Amino acid sequence: MASEPSWELYRSYLSVLQEGSLSGAARALGLAQPTVGRHIEALEKSLGLDLFSRSQLGLLPTPAALELKPYAQAMGSSAAALLRAAEGQGDVKGTVRISASEVIGVEVLPPIVAQLQATHPELKIELALTNRVQDLLLREADIAVRMTPPNQDALLARRIGVVELGLHAHPRYLREHGTPEKPAELAKHALIGFDAETPFLRAASKALPGWRRNAFAMRTDSDLGQLALIRAGAGIGVCQVALARREPELVRVLADDFALPLETWVTMHEDLRHSARCKVTFDALLLGLQRHASL
Repeated sequence: MASEPSWELYRSYLSVLQEGSLSGAARALGLAQPTVGRHIEALEKSLGLDLFSRSQLGLLPTPAALELKPYAQAMGSSAAALLRAAEGQGDVKGTVRISASEVIGVEVLPPIVAQLQATHPELKIELALTNRVQDLLLREADIAVRMTPPNQDALLARRIGVVELGLHAHPRYLREHGTPEKPAELAKHALIGFDAETPFLRAASKALPGWRRNAFAMRTDSDLGQLALIRAGAGIGVCQVALARREPELVRVLADDFALPLETWVTMHEDLRHSARCKVTFDALLLGLQRHASL
């Protein structure tokens, strides 16, 4: 290796990977296109590798570029975590990055976060809403709300409780199509579910054999999309029981036949236990989510 590459070279490389072109990476980074091009050339020279090849579709990553990607992403996550830690020294201030599922992030966390920020106005919150489990050990987030028990020893984890899932529909749909009295009657209804085969779908189909992909009249891998379809009266789908209890537009069906409990946890890296910004955020999430789970 000719020299130690600087972080800005890796940052440009990651942006080109994501955007697929020098011009797209330049716009994303707020740099001039020639600057990004020089960064890629410098990184290739330093590593002694070809990272991209040109095609009519833009810049295509080489196998070497794809192999290096997770390491560069880990560097990016660590750099962002370092900045969050630096600005949050001392009092409750700075940025805390929270990872949560779409539904939890949109339907449950906003009032918790709003109250937290009102109490600590110098605190800033980043919400990473994704159903992908972001890696706390790689510092992709400071705190994560997970619907599965964490299995890393280096994480501080607190169990919130069980969030129960059930089948729900809008009253308008049930008036027009009737309410199923037993699972076999679901075959006559418009069902809302996932497009991709997921661990959740496999677990749900074990609990309710008729709940499978080819039975769904509407499919989307977005939990928020499914919830919106249920609220619109499009059919019967899965929703958190605690969410449905707070609004009359969601009616539970077949409660005795289908209930899927999900253990819910708040987790963070144990190195952050003495961080004031992370501690107050962790405690606020724990309390707010425990209230939600108990509804």
